[in-house]
Amino acid sequence: MLQIIQDLQSGDTILAEVPAPALHPGQVLIRTHRSLVSLGTERMLVEFGKANWIEKARQQPEKVRQVLDKVKTDGLKPTMDAVFRKLGEPLPLGYCNAGEVIGVGVGVTEFKVGDRVVSNGHHAEIVSVPKNLVARIPDGVSYEQAAFTVIGAIALQGIRLIQPSFGETVVVTGLGLIGLMAAQLLHANGCQVIGLDFDESKVNLARSWGIHAFNVSEGNDPVALVMQQTGGIGADAVLITASAKTNDIISQAARMSRKRGRIVLVGVIGLDIQRSDFFEKELTFQVSCSYGPGRYDEYYEQKGHDYPIGYVRWTEKRNFEAILQALATNRLQVESLITEIVELADYQSIYGNMSGRGAIASILKYDGKVSTDQTTVRLLDQGFAGQKGVIGIIGAGNFTGAIILPMLGALGAKMKYIASAKGLSGTTLAKKYKVACSTTRYQDMLEDPEVDAVMITTRHHAHAAQVMEALKAGKHVFVEKPLAITQEDINSIAEAYRQSGKTLTVGFNRRFSPFIVDAKKHLGQAGPINIIATMNAGAIPAQHWTQDMHTGGGRIIGEACHYIDLMIALTGSLVESVVMNALGPHAQENTDNASILLRFQNGSQGVINYFSNGARSYSKERIEIFSQNRTMIIDNFRKSEYFGFRSSGMKKTQDKGHREQFRLFLQRLQEGGEAIIPFAEIINTSRAAIAAVESLKTGAWVNVDPYPG
Repeated sequence: MLQIIQDLQSGDTILAEVPAPALHPGQVLIRTHRSLVSLGTERMLVEFGKANWIEKARQQPEKVRQVLDKVKTDGLKPTMDAVFRKLGEPLPLGYCNAGEVIGVGVGVTEFKVGDRVVSNGHHAEIVSVPKNLVARIPDGVSYEQAAFTVIGAIALQGIRLIQPSFGETVVVTGLGLIGLMAAQLLHANGCQVIGLDFDESKVNLARSWGIHAFNVSEGNDPVALVMQQTGGIGADAVLITASAKTNDIISQAARMSRKRGRIVLVGVIGLDIQRSDFFEKELTFQVSCSYGPGRYDEYYEQKGHDYPIGYVRWTEKRNFEAILQALATNRLQVESLITEIVELADYQSIYGNMSGRGAIASILKYDGKVSTDQTTVRLLDQGFAGQKGVIGIIGAGNFTGAIILPMLGALGAKMKYIASAKGLSGTTLAKKYKVACSTTRYQDMLEDPEVDAVMITTRHHAHAAQVMEALKAGKHVFVEKPLAITQEDINSIAEAYRQSGKTLTVGFNRRFSPFIVDAKKHLGQAGPINIIATMNAGAIPAQHWTQDMHTGGGRIIGEACHYIDLMIALTGSLVESVVMNALGPHAQENTDNASILLRFQNGSQGVINYFSNGARSYSKERIEIFSQNRTMIIDNFRKSEYFGFRSSGMKKTQDKGHREQFRLFLQRLQEGGEAIIPFAEIINTSRAAIAAVESLKTGAWVNVDPYPG
């Protein structure tokens, strides 16, 4: 299928061929008929893409600060690699989509195939959208009209924050698409609306609806105009829908407001607020968040949990429905806003010169003939028949792009497939690293007899099912940590592994680091040892998917497992029992500030300190090993110091073992042999990580069942 994307490096806006998205639980698959080009938001993205490096930095100073912080902790080269990798990820454009339902996922009951719907889907022939971001189009509303729904909801949410009452005077600053729709809605609500803009055509259009609109480019003082129109009282409320860098707009909004007036920002402006402007009148100021309550809430948007209507009357979806009802009853008219309707293939007539165009709203038209069967796109005419060690990759996230694909590419791996949920990220990586096919249906690689091994890099809750599916399909499996997030899934995987006759490897890379290999060589047959491993992990938002126990399993299961495996490798022994204590007065199921104590079968003991509240300037990882009056310290996998050994340690570029791990894995695929990590150790690590979380809830040691068991 075809999709419009913005290349942030070249600045080009591209109509790219990508696989049609797969249908997932809780989502609706939509064949697009029309989509609206948001000339404000999309112009900013296009102009950002066209900007040079210095201009990009000036536009996003907060990102520059993040880059500088990362340089301090990770070094210059890894930081610059991350920056260029991020800029190499194209942005999908568009968020105002109208089309026809062609598939409904498990758990979706309010839509059926054939329904006409709107969503915040991209400019693509087919989109897959969570059900709470989809609304049914009423009879009598055309696809062209419905394409304005999302923009209308943005305007409506700003109005709801103002809480206008009948007869109040509301100023709309900026009569672009959102401002014109907001002015109509306020007028329909019985408000006296004053519109301000620099474009005479937009001012005249607003006047045709009964709006008191003024062209402020003609030397008119906007504050004086409003005061004149309100008899010197000032506006009850000001809705700012303009896009400008100046701080003048917020100052003018304050000065044109009455005492205790309300100001709501929907657009993007300078916000250097003068206290005196707000203090004297006791003004309130609020920034509107997109379509309404639920926006950016993972539970609402991605997991489909609605807010009770008795407590949250207007969610983003209900705002969509309110706009559609206004369109159906002609209380909101958008036909006069349409500047042009353009075939998708002619998209450059819109994007070629966005800043110099006088358009209000441009609509893209789709032929509606694309097939949902186009889930795999072949990018290279590369043959794999008769070759050994051919790989398919499931997942195209940050780790895949940052670590896995660069390493596999450098090692000459034979990569036939990469699968991603919506197709764009997988296609981008496939082109960059010469993967033959991009797909949104990973089963294609499982059904392909040329594929010998599957690498799984999806979100943690999906690992177990995909591992078992791949094993049952007769593929060798490499899965990024963790193997699974429940003991039940671990047991099921163990059974599938026993029946498969294939190898299963988990991405516990640190045991392959040259620092660890050298440490093991010098330790020799040391007998029981003590290990203290500290991970200065850094804080991440509580809303991040890895913190969700049902999706990511939490950071202990998802990340601290690295150190359990590392200690198994160093001690040469399996974990016998585990206990964990967390920071804070009360034990919680989820934590990222905890100490784990491990007891090993050979008498060794290990302590894992996994902390998120440390300084970023401190080393991220530190390992201390104590054995027979000797001590080893490994600092951030950049240097090691040995005390009591003949060697004093080593120092080199940071190496966490990824390359060696993949080299050995590819070698096994080519030459045969056992998995590079014994399966019993993989199971033991996985069970111990889950047992640590269990111990936090019970406050007691938890025994770790050996494999099989």
